[in-house]
Amino acid sequence: MIGYLAQHDEFDDSHSVREAVLGGRADHEWAADRTTREVVEVLLAGLPLDRAITGLSGGERRRASLARLLLEPTDLLLLDEPTNHLDIDAIAWLAAHLAARRGALVVVTHDRWFLDEVCTGTWEVHGGSVAAYEGGYAAYVLAKAERQRQAGAREQRRRNLMRKELAWLRRGPPARSSKPRFRIDAANSLIEDEPPPRNRLELERFATARLGKDVVDLEHVDLTLGSRTLLDDVTWRLGPGERVGLVGPNGIGKSSVLRLISGDLQPDAGRVKRGRTVDVRYLSQTLGELEPGVRVLDSVRGNELTASKLLESFGFTGDLLTSRIGDLSGGERRRLQLLRLLLEEPNVLLLDEPTNDLDIETLNVLEDYLDDWPGTLIVVSHDRYFLDRVTDVVYAVRAGGRIEMLVQGISGYHAEQRFLGGVHAVEAAEPAPAADEAPSGPSAAEVREARKAMGRIDRRLTRLASRSEELHEQMIESATQYECLAQLQEDLARVQAEREALEEEWLEAAETAGE
Repeated sequence: MIGYLAQHDEFDDSHSVREAVLGGRADHEWAADRTTREVVEVLLAGLPLDRAITGLSGGERRRASLARLLLEPTDLLLLDEPTNHLDIDAIAWLAAHLAARRGALVVVTHDRWFLDEVCTGTWEVHGGSVAAYEGGYAAYVLAKAERQRQAGAREQRRRNLMRKELAWLRRGPPARSSKPRFRIDAANSLIEDEPPPRNRLELERFATARLGKDVVDLEHVDLTLGSRTLLDDVTWRLGPGERVGLVGPNGIGKSSVLRLISGDLQPDAGRVKRGRTVDVRYLSQTLGELEPGVRVLDSVRGNELTASKLLESFGFTGDLLTSRIGDLSGGERRRLQLLRLLLEEPNVLLLDEPTNDLDIETLNVLEDYLDDWPGTLIVVSHDRYFLDRVTDVVYAVRAGGRIEMLVQGISGYHAEQRFLGGVHAVEAAEPAPAADEAPSGPSAAEVREARKAMGRIDRRLTRLASRSEELHEQMIESATQYECLAQLQEDLARVQAEREALEEEWLEAAETAGE
């Protein structure tokens, strides 16, 4: 049976959430099943089950659609942007749930952390064809870079973006699945001279020149929304050149904090102090400022050279330049909204879920642009990869109206949530063994043997990689000697087959060794 999560649901608006998601089952019926209970507690948290579907927001309908699908018995799941409208905790739960689930899965998403967590293979649809790669996003970037190196790709913009992305993956936080050494070593020649994505000290110096020492200070601020306390006596200071990520559950008040900093909201108590030279721009989650009847090119103002370069970088070329905004897709309008904001050249950027509806290539362009942007940046996002890539420090908005720095970043935040027993951090797991059944796992001796095997395989793969390069060079020299070329091709095929077999052995040994 195939289950499909589309980007638009097909609920009967006359039904309640209970009828649409749980088939009308009473609380004692669905709560008796552990999997059902987890899905409801995470995806439908805070949503009354007897509430009518017709009154739900787009995000609530999306979560209800995902919950209904996960509760159905399926052999194959097709998920189109499943992380949309989920907060960072719910995404972590969903990744763990899908990784532990039996059955096939195909997912379309721009969330690169999510790809690394749940996928064992990646398909790239490009130029009317599909290229298959083993592993998640990190392995895909490494393998694609190696393919481009072998093919002698020379297209400068794409190569530069790939080099920077590859360097980030090499140096950045590791993915859930291990990155085998033979994959990394194959691409090292591309990044051996690649500098870090940005020079933090230099950007802070530029930002100080543009902004001065004072940017935005929240001093003893209280902020309420109805009967809810969003901020309670909060003091928070943002300096020039700081790159801050802001996380927390949906509804905790992250967007309100951005609106407070931008001046769209006023505090109930305390004050928000802004520096004299501060020029704030706020990217909201809505697209209200875009006029549907205006053409793309006419909607862009600013330096002509900069505008032309950004338009091309963000995919606005050819007929798209003269298209009316109302005829653009949701992703194209989001790109235009972001582009217009950047052209205004602010020195403080507030981005509220900027990755929504953007494809991975556009995200790479945005990240590349922000690497050289000298200003203060605050990002609210559920995209862990994007936060790791463009920010230097992460803060959490807490229940009770607090804002606290996460010393250990987002990974530490999730570890803390699990320790505190938050329902969003419940990780899917296999059924617990019976009391008289000892948990299975490799022994210490097996782990030692597996690590020895990994070392032996690494050495053999290094020799095979050298042999493969030798054969390629000989094939170039023997391009007109057809009999010799045929023999070299046979030798190369044998080398490649042996490498593939050894790579499989390495992965099996790495799994046993827990690496």
